[in-house]
Amino acid sequence: MDLGAAVFLRSDHELQQGGGAAALTFGRAERAALSRDPLASAYGGGWRGQLEAIDWTPDLGARIGSRDWWRGLATFTGLIAMACWICPGVRPIAGAAPTPLAGVAWDDARAQSIAPLAWGATTGHRMAANDLVRPLAETPERPIIDLSATLGDGDQFSSVLKRAGVGSDEARVVADLVGRSVALDSLRPGMQIDLTLGRRPSKTVPRPLEAMHFHARFDLQMAVSRVGGALVATPQPIAIDHTPLRIRGLVGQSLYRSARAAGAPAKAVESYIRALASRISIGNDVQPDNVFDIVIEQQRAATGEVRLGKTLYAGLDRDNGSVKLFRWEDGDQPGWFDSRGVGERRAGMVMPVDGHLTSSYGMRWHPILGTARFHKGLDIGAPYGAPIRAAIDGVVAFAGRSGGYGNFVKLSHSNGLATGYGHMGRIAVAPGTRVAQGQVIGYVGSTGLSTGPHLHYELWRNGTAINPRSVDFASVQRLSGNALRAFQGRIAALLAVKPVGR
Repeated sequence: MDLGAAVFLRSDHELQQGGGAAALTFGRAERAALSRDPLASAYGGGWRGQLEAIDWTPDLGARIGSRDWWRGLATFTGLIAMACWICPGVRPIAGAAPTPLAGVAWDDARAQSIAPLAWGATTGHRMAANDLVRPLAETPERPIIDLSATLGDGDQFSSVLKRAGVGSDEARVVADLVGRSVALDSLRPGMQIDLTLGRRPSKTVPRPLEAMHFHARFDLQMAVSRVGGALVATPQPIAIDHTPLRIRGLVGQSLYRSARAAGAPAKAVESYIRALASRISIGNDVQPDNVFDIVIEQQRAATGEVRLGKTLYAGLDRDNGSVKLFRWEDGDQPGWFDSRGVGERRAGMVMPVDGHLTSSYGMRWHPILGTARFHKGLDIGAPYGAPIRAAIDGVVAFAGRSGGYGNFVKLSHSNGLATGYGHMGRIAVAPGTRVAQGQVIGYVGSTGLSTGPHLHYELWRNGTAINPRSVDFASVQRLSGNALRAFQGRIAALLAVKPVGR
């Protein structure tokens, strides 16, 4: 066996055992071994054998920067340069382009050509001019123009009409006509006005308004038309269906997400959860297999518009007892009530202002009069302008100036109780107004007999002043009489509403 055969057989064996990588290793390492073998040198012949032992194509990804790497880079660059040098050149073939048409030739060609209308073509819409065509001295106007205008934020109604092309005098007349049926300042921004302008005698005057139509309110449309040469405004009431919207579904993993997925608005779901939270624990008492039941105030207009309002009913069907709460705002006790007419439990009185106590209830030395006097309330120091809030729900019995109290507000409450708030810098309520606990009724000041900004807070029971700090009670709302009968009628109507999809 000669050397060439031995080399071939060994290479074939390595290819079978290790694949291509083994053959590559043999090709580089064995050539170097052969160059050091005397027999190989004699066979290869001196310098020729040494050249054959050099690896001209090393791996450029290994030993970067070494002598072998630079030699391989030179080989790679030379091969690319040789390929570029011997490659045949390609010369572009010149093509003849027709001369672009212009003028009359273009018009003739365009009139006779066929092209897609989607590409802006006018196929079949026009013809080339011939000898019978006579140029017009003036383009005629359209006899009627239909357009629309939008009421912008802060816009005046007449200004919108003038921008649309209506004359100033006619725009004022239309504004006056519309203003008799609907307040112009109540028109919502973004409202669209559809107008029809008629023919005018010359281009120097505005077009006359022939008709106008717009959606003034949710339940009202306005139409203006010209009858016998005069403009007439006609209100067009829109029929409204007040049937509430009822939504039921499984609670699942999240009460809020399930109710939203069923179509309930976010605000309605939040109100629903707050109502339930006043009676049960949302985290512990609500289970995935429970059924939520929500009734929402709804108005459906004949035009297709829908407006949703307050949550009217909050129900939860459970195995261990259902929760049914109804909103009731008629009368003196607004809030959520169960089917028996019993409302939520209200906490006791709250401090009317955030501050520090400067004078307690009882005998004290008056800082201005310089005498010992009985102090019938609490003095609470607070900065100028701090909000003063109602300690509990009530009705404003008095609001105004009251001698040494300065600006004074008195609230009447149930069970013969009343509260007073003196030395206010500014009063924020009017007599006869119903206020809720925590509602702002005024702001801290130093009016009347006062040495600095503070609130004088008094509490009366059946007309007698008592210590405000001695009263801390909770109240339960309960309907009775006519209010209870009306409430029960509301319950029957709400529970009779069919859920969506049923």
